[in-house]
Amino acid sequence: MTKSRLEAFSDGVLAIIITIMVLQMKIPSGDSFKNLIPMFPMFLTYLGSFIYAGIYWNNHHHLFQTVQKVNGKILWSNLNLLFWLSFLPITTEWMGANHFHSDPVALYGIILILSAIAFKILVHTIVKNEGKNSVIAKIYKNEKKENLSILMYAFGISAAFINPYIGICFYLIPTLIWLIPDLRVEHNLKHFENKNE
Repeated sequence: MTKSRLEAFSDGVLAIIITIMVLQMKIPSGDSFKNLIPMFPMFLTYLGSFIYAGIYWNNHHHLFQTVQKVNGKILWSNLNLLFWLSFLPITTEWMGANHFHSDPVALYGIILILSAIAFKILVHTIVKNEGKNSVIAKIYKNEKKENLSILMYAFGISAAFINPYIGICFYLIPTLIWLIPDLRVEHNLKHFENKNE
């Protein structure tokens, strides 16, 4: 399989995940703006999950810019990532419908941490396939953002059982970290291209 087919499949799965999440938001009964108020928790969880899906789509795109070839292990690692991300609609709806109670917030965090670990596995599988001296190995040798995200999700899961809103605050930290564009790929690709000219 070419990497373009893998990317197209992954894009399609992420698009379906986002579509399912928006379809879970029911039309309010009534024709007044005040009828939208009960939907606010669902909207907040949808917004958060949409941003997470967007971050993964963005990072997945950047990751595969550096890939020269794919093998079976990469395909399965990619499917592992998509598997955990596919739980976003369920956990999003459960958390929003129950107004951020402890168990739904904790489960949401579990999906976030498993997705983050799956992305790390995918990166390491690609690095192993591409080689230690490859562009991608140089780009992802520093995994501070990835490791900090996993740590924050772990704290958030624990905190959710004490106070769900504190748990959500921990989940927001990786979102803010990853909203800042990750320039590792662009910088290293330009450097690599200039070196080979």
